[in-house]
Parts: sequence; structure tokens; C-alpha cells
Amino acid sequence: MGDTLVLNRNYFAVHISNWQKAVSLLYQGHAEAIDENLQAYNFEDWVELTKMMEHNAKGFVHTTTMRVAVPEVIRLTRYDRLPRQEVKFTRKNIYSHYKNRCCYCAEQFSTKELNLDHVVPKSKGGTTTWDNIVLSCIDCNTKKDDKTPAQAGMKLLVQPSRPKWKGAATVTMNAPLPIPVSWQRLIDSKYWESELKP
Repeated sequence: MGDTLVLNRNYFAVHISNWQKAVSLLYQGHAEAIDENLQAYNFEDWVELTKMMEHNAKGFVHTTTMRVAVPEVIRLTRYDRLPRQEVKFTRKNIYSHYKNRCCYCAEQFSTKELNLDHVVPKSKGGTTTWDNIVLSCIDCNTKKDDKTPAQAGMKLLVQPSRPKWKGAATVTMNAPLPIPVSWQRLIDSKYWESELKP
């Protein structure tokens, strides 16, 4: 059945939920189902709409008395905050931040051909943080070994850094790929409609 995109009350993506939690929030009245036209439905209306559906991308939940379509997108009815404005320090986000490129030779590789590299090795007091982790291909990683780039005679082509928060689009960094079209439309529209700060 897959995951459901969760929007806050103001239609900004804030979370990705499993289908069980999404249907539960809808049933309890804590969320509304959102269709492809951004029309919102409470649980009762969604059940009525489900009766007219032959197919649903996320499938259906069957009870003894009804069939309920699993919504692709829900909107929380009371929550209007945004997730913390900081990208999580995860392997997936590191690979995304550096676009699967080795930070020493600038070549792009598949994820299995790249390693996380401590610029200052752990044995020399280096930390496992955004400021000290980059991607390196196997050849560059082998050449660098347990040395700093200077000690290995290598040039680090990018400065290690924390990625910048990109609003709703950042939420999808945790999504299973590819992003469903119904999600991307919402994320794109909010990106272009969001007020810029001076």
C-alpha cells in the first residue's frame, strides 16, 4: 500500500506516514484526505467517495462494513507548524547532498561505489558530523587511507557542509523513490508559492 504524504493545516509537507497511521488520523478526525485537485474530505465524505472508486493507487482497507481508499495525501486539521528546519544527518542525505560525487576526484558513482570519508580521520580526532564527512570513491578512499587530505597529497574539491533546508522538498529526502506525481505537484506548488524572505 505504501506511504502517505502528510501536510500541515497550511498545505506544507511535514511528514511521510505509513498508510495505517494515515487512515487512523483520517478516521479520528485529525486529518482530511486530499485528492488530486486539492479538495479536502473528512472521513465520512472520503468513505462516500471511495464507493465510486474502482481503482486506487494506494489500495483499499476493508472492514466488515465498508471499504476505504488509502489516501495518497492527507492534511492535518490542527497542526500548522513546520518540521525542524535542519536536514537530518543520514547516509541517504549525505549522498544526496554531494550528488553521488567523489569529493576528491569529482566523478559521479553509484552508491555502492562510494564511501563516507572522514576528512580528518577518527584516529586523529575527526568527528562524524556534517563538517567532517564527505563522499569518496573507493580509489580515492584507498589512496587517502588514514590520513588528512594534505598528508595524502590530495585536494578536497568541496568544503564539507550541512545542506541548507529547502522547505517542503526536504521532507521528501526521506521518501522511498521515486516521489509519486501526486506528492511532487504539492511540493512544487508550495515551493513556487512560498513567500521569499528579504
